[in-house]
Amino acid sequence: MPSQVLSLPASGFRPDQLDFISSRLRQGSVLVYPTETFYGLGGLASLVSAVEKIFELKGREPGKPLPFVASDLEMVLHYSEEPSDLFFRLAEHFWPGPLTLVLRARENSLPEILYGPGRTFAVRVPPLSWLRELIRKSGSLLISTSANLSGQPPLASFSEVYEIFGDRVDLLIDGGPTPGGQPSTIVDLTSSEPLCLREGKIPAAEVWAYLYER
Repeated sequence: MPSQVLSLPASGFRPDQLDFISSRLRQGSVLVYPTETFYGLGGLASLVSAVEKIFELKGREPGKPLPFVASDLEMVLHYSEEPSDLFFRLAEHFWPGPLTLVLRARENSLPEILYGPGRTFAVRVPPLSWLRELIRKSGSLLISTSANLSGQPPLASFSEVYEIFGDRVDLLIDGGPTPGGQPSTIVDLTSSEPLCLREGKIPAAEVWAYLYER
């Protein structure tokens, strides 16, 4: 089936449109979609075929884990193993939003290729309501790696993304230019103390101030 481009309305997709996209994702389709920062490249985390295709499309090294977006806190808890109190505090304050948290995954909750060191995974709940609803309807974490070639900068322009992936993925959502700026901030919660792995849209100082200066 040839690639299909869907234009994102200002009001977001209708329920029937989300049903169509989620159905394609459950069939193993790979999707280009706008996020609160840049364009993302995604497929359902539960489908190994979609995962492998994304690694191939990006030219990404095997063993370099991919991040995810979830519909809500409940979905994250379905995949994670005994999150700490710090997790709940950060999730309740910064989600939905551009804060990615690294957690330990439940055993066998994801395909082996998706785990980071020590069976970990990185996830956030995005602020875009239509995207959260799409993930909910799809019933699985959605891969949310940047829609670019590995090692290249992330892209905020749909035309630039289309130039790379237009004839190589199943679905592309044209949301116009995305906000760009910095990517999500990544905080690792798998050790005794939280560690900022990447400072992005949310300053690390803001995260630490919330946790320790109240």
